[in-house]
Amino acid sequence: MEIVRVELWHTVYPYRGFFKFLGGQGHHVVTVAITTDDGTIGWGQSPFTTRWTYETPETALVLVQRYYGPALLRRNPLEIESINAELDRVLAPGWTQGFPLTRCGIDLALHDLAGKILGQPLWRLWGKSPPQPVRLSWTVNAASLEEAETVVEEGLERGYSNFNLKVAPDLRFDVELARLVRRRAPHGFLWADANGGYDPHTAKQAVRRLADVGVDVLEQPVRPNLISAYRELRRVGAIPVIMDEGVITPRDLMELIRLEAIDGLALKVARVGGLLSARRQLEILEDAGLLALGSGLTDPEVSLAAMLHLYGAYGLNFPAALNGPQFLAAEILATPLRIERDLAYVPVGPGLGIEVDRHRLSQLVPEAVPPLSSSHVVVEASP
Repeated sequence: MEIVRVELWHTVYPYRGFFKFLGGQGHHVVTVAITTDDGTIGWGQSPFTTRWTYETPETALVLVQRYYGPALLRRNPLEIESINAELDRVLAPGWTQGFPLTRCGIDLALHDLAGKILGQPLWRLWGKSPPQPVRLSWTVNAASLEEAETVVEEGLERGYSNFNLKVAPDLRFDVELARLVRRRAPHGFLWADANGGYDPHTAKQAVRRLADVGVDVLEQPVRPNLISAYRELRRVGAIPVIMDEGVITPRDLMELIRLEAIDGLALKVARVGGLLSARRQLEILEDAGLLALGSGLTDPEVSLAAMLHLYGAYGLNFPAALNGPQFLAAEILATPLRIERDLAYVPVGPGLGIEVDRHRLSQLVPEAVPPLSSSHVVVEASP
């Protein structure tokens, strides 16, 4: 069996509510289909936002059309590790792995394909027990306390009891925001994410003041390349400090652990290039006794399904910050994911356990942005 076709669509999901990383017409996502010579199709997705990453849907289309796609053709789809190694040779990793979001869509499609070929869900291929539902947290991203009160109330009404907050750079506001949410959810897990928005001096105050008002963990308080600042913040010891954007490969994670710079990691499957890398990082964190928190990039259904398999199979101890169900207002699956209140159920079936409705998919494809001639790319093996 071999790969004969790689297909990509630049899709734009409409969204509801306010989230600082979503803007313009909608949430930009590249949806990937990899097909074998017997007609089996594996699906993947890569979410993009230029407010968070240098990668764009347009670069993903070009990269796959010219480099990654041709390297996939005629390969055995079950050889996921060797395929990833080949993609590293096609475009050299540099400081760390380049274009991880683009690579994620490919990786998810390969995993879905492998599971379908072998007739097994991903968790079983990984040697794991049947997963429990994944508990989700509700995102609070507000410009005022009044707005935050409304967002928290909506989350509570939807059945959520755990919250993640977008904070920085205004520490005074952040403290009052955390105080408000803790008052409304006294027993929930409260997770603050600064997205690197504090300077090191403010961050030293933040770890103490946010801990005082009940925040359980602080993610990415300063820019990820300020490693010495992370070491200093961890030594303060007031609150667990975890990394996000500073980790792409397992090697990156190991280096931060050796430097005693972090208490754990907010794992985003897209950010680390897919499930192969993400699984290894979860195992590294477990071996090191560090925190592993499940996160995402406002993932739509295909990439969300992949994370539910991963986080469910590995039994993460804390609610996952997967806010696609909160913000996205479109679906492309033939059968929607099962989400009840704050519980997201792992799809049942081989691979990712999902199938894409191509008609719904086509409705989310925008007109191409010049100089690209199309928002749909196909790379095929010669007959």
